[in-house]
Amino acid sequence: MHTLIMVACGLGALVLFLLLSGAFGIARSRAVASFLALWMVVALINLWVGVRQAGYTVWQELPFLVVVFGVPAAAAMFARRGKGKQG
Repeated sequence: MHTLIMVACGLGALVLFLLLSGAFGIARSRAVASFLALWMVVALINLWVGVRQAGYTVWQELPFLVVVFGVPAAAAMFARRGKGKQG
């Protein structure tokens, strides 16, 4: 359940980045790059919490890192190709 919540938060953050980029006239590619950098940090913190506080090993947490980062990242790359200000 936690993984689904994290993925949903990532997708929500992506939507927020894209909306703000349109509102402030920032190129979509820059918004996606900024989102990806921030989301990687969030995903790594999530991995660290799983290892440090939940007691899992890094090897147990790695597949979840791939999902937590990968699904929103794939959506971001797809959105980067969409209509809107490119750059």
